[in-house]
Amino acid sequence: MATYLTNQFLIAMPAMEDPNFAQTVTLVCEHSERGALGIVINRTLPMTLGEVFDQLGLDSSRSRVNDQPVLRGGPVQTERGFVLHSPAAGTWESSLPFSDRMHLTTSRDILDALAAGEGPESAVIALGYAGWDAGQLEDEMARNAWLTVDADERVLFSTPVEQRWQAAAKLLGIDLRALSSDAGHA
Repeated sequence: MATYLTNQFLIAMPAMEDPNFAQTVTLVCEHSERGALGIVINRTLPMTLGEVFDQLGLDSSRSRVNDQPVLRGGPVQTERGFVLHSPAAGTWESSLPFSDRMHLTTSRDILDALAAGEGPESAVIALGYAGWDAGQLEDEMARNAWLTVDADERVLFSTPVEQRWQAAAKLLGIDLRALSSDAGHA
């Protein structure tokens, strides 16, 4: 039986050389035999959510999240928006509840709610995502490219962006600064 990594953090090993993923932590929102989709949660773009609201023509004068940075969610479809959020009353047009404590929504209705100061209590917005074809993520795991740990919403919603890579590794009791950049198999 296959092991899937939905609702796991992928923590890039220090030897990761791919510039899209070096020193990143990615939240896997969906993983199956068809492939995987995740959002990098510790890289920012030079824009705030307030600027996104302005671009969409939304009145955000009551928003609690105007100053929040927008994340660079990954190298795929970088113009597409993704909202990682805590569960909230109501339903969204296009939402994936991948855990009891975190959902992924791609429809504009959640942005309308956030701009109005409503919607989920905790939310982060990303442009783009990380995607893997069938078997690709499993191959990367076999080559020791990633550590994995159960996702913790506190790392996503309460930890400063620049501390998330180390914070995710600490969930495993690991200090990434103490790891060698050489990987191998026992």
